[in-house]
Amino acid sequence: MSNANEDSPSALSQVQSRAVSELLRVSPVADELARRFQEAGFSLALVGGSVRDALLGRLGNDLDFTTDARPEDVLKIMRPWADSLWEVGIAFGTVGAQKDARVGDGVQSFEIEVTTYRSESYDRSSRKPEVSYGDSIEEDLVRRDFTVNAMAVALPEKKFIDPHGGLDDLAARVLRTPGTPESSFSDDPLRMMRAARFGAQIDFEVAPEVVAAMKAMADRIEIVSAERVREELNKLLLSAHPRKGLTLLVDTGLADHVLPELPALRLERDEHHRHKDVYDHSLIVLEQAMALEENGPDLTLRLAALLHDIGKPRTRRFEEDGRVSFHHHEVVGAKMTKKRMTALKYSNELVKDVSRLVELHLRFHGYGTGEWTDSAVRRYVRDAGPLLDRLHKLTRSDCTTRNKRKATALSRAYDGLEERVAQLQEQEELDAIRPDLDGNQIMKVLDIGPGPAIGQAYKFLLELRLENGPMEYDAAVSALKEWWAEQN
Repeated sequence: MSNANEDSPSALSQVQSRAVSELLRVSPVADELARRFQEAGFSLALVGGSVRDALLGRLGNDLDFTTDARPEDVLKIMRPWADSLWEVGIAFGTVGAQKDARVGDGVQSFEIEVTTYRSESYDRSSRKPEVSYGDSIEEDLVRRDFTVNAMAVALPEKKFIDPHGGLDDLAARVLRTPGTPESSFSDDPLRMMRAARFGAQIDFEVAPEVVAAMKAMADRIEIVSAERVREELNKLLLSAHPRKGLTLLVDTGLADHVLPELPALRLERDEHHRHKDVYDHSLIVLEQAMALEENGPDLTLRLAALLHDIGKPRTRRFEEDGRVSFHHHEVVGAKMTKKRMTALKYSNELVKDVSRLVELHLRFHGYGTGEWTDSAVRRYVRDAGPLLDRLHKLTRSDCTTRNKRKATALSRAYDGLEERVAQLQEQEELDAIRPDLDGNQIMKVLDIGPGPAIGQAYKFLLELRLENGPMEYDAAVSALKEWWAEQN
């Protein structure tokens, strides 16, 4: 393909023309910044994902630039101009900034990153990439992960630079590496996960030679830190097509290293859905959970949907009647979820929430056709706590049977449970269940000081509350005194 630098008539293709309006939209801030670099004797170009997204007609307000200026020079140029500046990535040659600029009739806020031309690679044992700066944009582009991310637009003249045929690959919706994939993945093994992530995000196919290199080099991902792996996994899971990326991770063997519980599901069978592959079932549950999201992608829900059955391989039993059982797989799965997410350095809060959803995902199946007492419904709500809405979504998503009658019956049963929850919530503050007496009141009624007995009394009153609903103060006091007499 011809380079735009050659002024070839073919350079302005249809896909490029889609970018014109996008680039014009960001011109006020991009051109102003470019002129500042130009006046200081440096070059500036919009680069990578920003150019790709502009060509796809989906450029946002996060703009990536590259420059021949070194980080200290970038700081000098941007500090008087930016509304705010941060240096978190300066060790890797990146300066970040926030800038408000007038666009049309309004003001838009832009998140900007300017990175010095660079090349980076891992040695065989380090978990941190070594960074060295380059002097040309061509050198910078060749070290990028994929050809569709190796395009640039020089500013302010808006000259299109595409030395590796990224535009052709963008039109063909394929991911290739600028150099050999083996060399690219050796430089930065995380690019293998980025291939799966980009495939999921923008629904591109990964070129056969890239897939082959991923299979051959999958174990190289071990050199990458858990934090970087986690961030790529999150982006993949929060994409529009996570099944596509997850399937590639499993098929290439990368998942064996970063999320081994997922490929382990391929050989298992689910007793609720006769002979249905649990791996495929889990991916369907993920997609069905996504369909129930109301306020954008929900990482907690998506992780729980993907991991809800990972306890099945360890709990599989072959029964005498020929059935396969997975007793207590939700409990085992919750422990496995906690272990894996902790290894991937997820926050304690997210680990706790996802593990709890995995632990609770089967609870509804004891509901049957509505036999639960009000106290059982209260316990269900109490145990779910703030995760109740997500538990509703996860439980509904877990039905993947092709038997329409069975699916309809399950859906109606859950409708019934949700209606009962709503009715009870109208009667009482069900989602914040507390005993009818607090600790201070318990001590006053029993005439005792702080100690283990207060906790035991509190637990007794909580159980009473769950069984009977709210109690009047005098009734609660009477029940507490009666219990206390029995204890002594």
